[in-house]
Amino acid sequence: METQTVSLPPVNILADMALLRPEIAMALGVMALLMFGVFNGNRPARTVSTLATFLLLGVAGYVIATWGNPGLAFGGSFVVDSFASFAKVLVLVGSALAIVMARGFMRSERLERFEFPILIVISTLGMMMMISANDLISLYMGIELQSLALYVLAAYNRDSQRSTEAGLKYFVLGALSSGLLLYGCSLIYGFTGTTNFTVLGDVVGQGGNVGLTIGLTFLLAGLVFKISAVPFHMWTPDVYEGAPTPVTAFFAAAPKVAAFALILRLLHNPMMPLVAEWRQIIIFVSMASMALGAFAAIGQNNIKRLMAYSTIGHMGFGLVGLAAGSEAGIKGVLLYMAIYMITNIGVFVVILSMRRREGMVEHLSDLSGLSRTHPFMAFALAMFMFSLAGIPPLAGFFAKFYVFVPAVQAGLWPLAVFGVLTSVVSAFYYIRIVKIMYFDDPAPAFEGVAGTQMRLILTGTATAVLMFAFIAGPVGELATQAAASLLN
Repeated sequence: METQTVSLPPVNILADMALLRPEIAMALGVMALLMFGVFNGNRPARTVSTLATFLLLGVAGYVIATWGNPGLAFGGSFVVDSFASFAKVLVLVGSALAIVMARGFMRSERLERFEFPILIVISTLGMMMMISANDLISLYMGIELQSLALYVLAAYNRDSQRSTEAGLKYFVLGALSSGLLLYGCSLIYGFTGTTNFTVLGDVVGQGGNVGLTIGLTFLLAGLVFKISAVPFHMWTPDVYEGAPTPVTAFFAAAPKVAAFALILRLLHNPMMPLVAEWRQIIIFVSMASMALGAFAAIGQNNIKRLMAYSTIGHMGFGLVGLAAGSEAGIKGVLLYMAIYMITNIGVFVVILSMRRREGMVEHLSDLSGLSRTHPFMAFALAMFMFSLAGIPPLAGFFAKFYVFVPAVQAGLWPLAVFGVLTSVVSAFYYIRIVKIMYFDDPAPAFEGVAGTQMRLILTGTATAVLMFAFIAGPVGELATQAAASLLN
């Protein structure tokens, strides 16, 4: 396969740095927070947490203010467009909420150290690099920057055997996935002579070959690990259960959005000519993830493990829209991930509130009679469970609708039907939680949702899930613009 000369924008340091202002602000901010924490010990942990939250929200505000100003930086290896802006806002907001949600837990468990918010900010910076990656090298740099911080976060509670074990499992399997990803990148470079997505798309458009397809397969294997999809899901239940609950909440939100955005950019830009090849991989991964998520969660009694299998299933649903290979499919995936992130944040606010005087509890039976001891918490969790099950008119119903319709339009109706059937199966364990809260005898009461900030997050996420039908139009329009910018 011969390479084709494609004109890329010349390197202009000042112009390129201007496009990277959000990332530069994040990098400078996290270095300043790190120095502040190092020179003051753990005493300013709450101050660092607050400043990190404002940093994330401030960068999100800047991304929104500069929405729709596209550009390429550093020879086309970094891209800014509406698609990147949409995904970055989700990631930044999700990370900021994760820091806020962690404060009470970390204080009560005596884990309040200034490194926690700094690690989240570093990981978020890596996610932003992933979302804007337009080159295999920048793709790998973003993934590793995100992953190295996540490995430490998984083992953050160093005095807990479960947390240490979770971090070690995640690190070992993450190293394996990185090896597969790098091998795929090397094969793609070897058969095309380029790592830049723009050039790669033109070269692939001339015709593919077996070597390129194998390289893409290895690359997708590494990326599928990041979204916890089958067959690279094995780390998810153990890490979700073993890691501190705020870390689990973070894992279930922002990193999934960033990884999906990266996969969308890779497959719909340089690899779109190979849609017939990669669609088969995506369909298999999607069906296997939906099936495992639906059946494996039925026997779970630990709510964090149940949410891990729920995550695996929902990644499969998101891949249904990806398999469509169309602008409507991209829009569906973006909306699906936005709704999934909001719903999971709400669920983990409730999980973080499952505290009694003797400590945190995670068993489903501990939710017994929650409707009588904490009615609003029970109502909110019931709405989240119905939404995850895809019951109308909640947000989760629209999320699945947005990914199933493009799949049917693309002729993938068996995949959509399979998704509907697995949704019915998974509804069992979601409705089981509602039954435990409303019909079982009350267990000892929790202390409740602690703090005004946690109550606001719970109220806001529950309202968004309930009232999504009224805001679907504006949010859908933003997702449409993002999808169009990715294809253009």
